Amino acid sequence: MNVLLLSIIVLIYLFIIGYLAYIAYRRTTTATDYMLAGRNIHPYIMAISYGATFISTSAIVGFGGAAGVFGMGILWLTFLNIFMGIFVAFVFFGKRTRTMGLNLNAHTFPEFLGLRFQSRFLQGFSGLVILVAMPLYAAVVLMGGAQFIAQVLSVDYNAALFFFTIIMAIYVIMGGLKGVMYTDAFQGSVMFIGMFVLLVMTYTKLGGVVTAHSKLTAMSDIAVQIFGAKGHTGWTSFPVFGSEYWWTLVSSVVLGVGIGVLAQPQLVVRFMTVKANRELNRAVLVGGVFILMMTGVAFIVGALTNVYFFNNPNFNKIALLAADKNVDNIIPLYISNAMPHWFTALFMITLLSAAMSTLSSQFHTMGTAAGRDVYEKWLGGKGSPVLITKMGIMVTIIISLIIAWGLPFFFEGGTAIIARGTAIFFGLCAASFLPMYVGGLYSKKINKQAALWGFLSGVIVSLFCLFFIHTKESQSLLVCKALFGVDSLAAGTKWEFVDPLIVALPVSILVTIIAGFFGKQLPEEHINKCFQGIK
Repeated sequence: MNVLLLSIIVLIYLFIIGYLAYIAYRRTTTATDYMLAGRNIHPYIMAISYGATFISTSAIVGFGGAAGVFGMGILWLTFLNIFMGIFVAFVFFGKRTRTMGLNLNAHTFPEFLGLRFQSRFLQGFSGLVILVAMPLYAAVVLMGGAQFIAQVLSVDYNAALFFFTIIMAIYVIMGGLKGVMYTDAFQGSVMFIGMFVLLVMTYTKLGGVVTAHSKLTAMSDIAVQIFGAKGHTGWTSFPVFGSEYWWTLVSSVVLGVGIGVLAQPQLVVRFMTVKANRELNRAVLVGGVFILMMTGVAFIVGALTNVYFFNNPNFNKIALLAADKNVDNIIPLYISNAMPHWFTALFMITLLSAAMSTLSSQFHTMGTAAGRDVYEKWLGGKGSPVLITKMGIMVTIIISLIIAWGLPFFFEGGTAIIARGTAIFFGLCAASFLPMYVGGLYSKKINKQAALWGFLSGVIVSLFCLFFIHTKESQSLLVCKALFGVDSLAAGTKWEFVDPLIVALPVSILVTIIAGFFGKQLPEEHINKCFQGIK
C-alpha cells in the first residue's frame, strides 16, 4: 500500500490525539480531575467515551474473526451489548452509581465498593483483582492493534507492538481521565465513520446485501463438512443445541461478554463523570447507535469474509483456512486484500482508535487501582495520589506489553486469543463484582459479609474453572495436566466447553444471598448517606 499516504494520515491523527491530551493536561489540576474528569463531562463525550472504551480491537478484530467461524449467530451479542451494556447499564445502574458515588466521594470502582460496604479490604482486594486480571484484557487489545499494523505494513509483530504501546503510554499518563475521554470522543467518531464505510464497501464488493447473504447461506454444506462434528450448521444459522460450538458461542461469547459488561470497572467509572442524571438519559441513544454500528458491522462483515475468500481464486477457501487457521488474522487479511489502499489507511486509523480508546481507559483504571485502591487506601501508603497513579499506569503498561508479547507462544492462533482473553476478563468481572454491585445499588440490607463472600466465591470459582475445567484455558495453562495428568477434569463431557461464568456467577449470587443472613447490618446513618437523593 501507499506508505507515504498512510504515514501522513497517521501523523495527522497522532497530532490531533496529542493536542486533545495537551488540552486535558492543562485542565487537570486536582485528583478528581485526573481520576473522574472533574465530574462535569458532556453527555455526548461520556456516551462516545463509554462506547469507544467498550468497543476495541477485541470486538472488531477478535470477535469479527470469531464471526468468520461461528457466523451471524454472534449478532445476539450485539443485542445484549445494546440492551444490557447501554440501556440497563445507563438507566438502572448508571444513575444510582453517579448519585451514590458522589455521596461517598468515590473516585474509582473499587473505592465505590469499599466505601459502600465500609471495607478497606474489599477496596484493596478489588483493586488487586483488577491489577492481576485486566492486563490480560489490555494485552489482547494491544495484540489486535499490533497484528493489524504488522499485516498491513508487512512489519514484524513485536516491532509494531512496541511502537503502538509507546504511543499509548505517552498520552494516557499525561492527560488522566480527561485526556482519555477527550481522545475517546474523537476516536469514537473516527471508528463510527470507518465501520460505516466498511459495511458499505463490503456489500458493494460482494454484489449487494441480498446477494452477499444468499451466497453465505448457500455455503452451509461447506461449514457442515468442515465444522459439522462440533455442531456447525452454516454461517447464517445457529449451531446445534448443546454442541461444542453452541456452548462456546452462547456461554463464552454471547453471555460471557453480554453480561460481563455490566461490571466492567473502566465502564462503571464513566457514570461518575457526568454532573446530573439527565446527562445519562441523553447519552443512551448516542451510546446505543454507536454500539450497533461497531459490533453489528464487525460481526456481519466477519461472517461475510467467507464469501469473499471462498470465491476469490487466490484463496478459494473459507475465511479461517485462508487465514492459516488464525482467527485473529481474518479481519486484517480481509481488509488488506479486499479493500482499496485508501480504505486500508482509513481502517488502520479506525483500529488504532478502537485500540487506543479502550487501552487508555484500561491503563487509567489499572493505574488508579494500583495507586489509589491498593497502595494508598488499602496499604496506607503516602505520597501524591496523581503521581502514584501515573507510576501505576507505567507498571501496568509494561506488564500488559509483556503478556501481549508472550501470549502467541502459549496459545495457538486457532484458539481466538483476542476474543477468548476478552471473554475471560468480562466473565471474571461479572462473577466477582456484579452481585455485590447490584446489591449495593438496590438493597439497603446487604451487608459487608455478603459482599465479601460473594466477591471471593466468584473469584475462586472462576479461577478454578479456568485452570481445571474449561479446556480452552486449562489445556494451555498446564496446571491441570501437571497435577492430574489430564487437560481438563471435565474432559469428555459438555462441561469442558461451558464458560466459567455459567458456573461462577450463580455461585456468587447464591453465596451473596446466604451470607447476607449473617453478620452485622451497616450503620443506618451510612445507608441513609449512600441512598440520599436516590428514589
